[in-house]
Amino acid sequence: MIEIYTDGAASGNPGPGGYGVILRSGKHYKEISGGFRMTTNNRMELLAVVVALKALKTPGQEVVVFSDSKYVVDSVEKGWVFGWVQKGFKDKKNKDLWLQYLQQHKLHKVKFKWIKGHNEHPENERCDRLAVAASQDKANWAIDAAFEAERNSSSKLL
Repeated sequence: MIEIYTDGAASGNPGPGGYGVILRSGKHYKEISGGFRMTTNNRMELLAVVVALKALKTPGQEVVVFSDSKYVVDSVEKGWVFGWVQKGFKDKKNKDLWLQYLQQHKLHKVKFKWIKGHNEHPENERCDRLAVAASQDKANWAIDAAFEAERNSSSKLL
């Protein structure tokens, strides 16, 4: 069993953002984080899960993802995302990340557990610190190309 803890952060929403991940299985422990110059909190919450699942080296793993994001947890556990696929993600945000998630979902046995954020849960607090630090690390920001392209095309319509 692999435990994955995730969190996302964005300052301004949209604004600079980051994600934090902890992967734990037995004596194995790994932290991953990354930051972006312009993104949203929901994108970072979802990207954290995608990055974590992509980090798994062997297919078919039993995984429990602990997240404080109702958006992510409910979308999967309540099956909403599978309905969005059937409707071509019409009027849904973050299609690019959901498609990446679904590719990883097929490879593993994934379950989600919602945990209350900022509630002194050690791994959730650590993921939050990783996400916030990455969101503030301007020297290492990446570009969330899908978000910025969608945002730029939307602003041209105004």
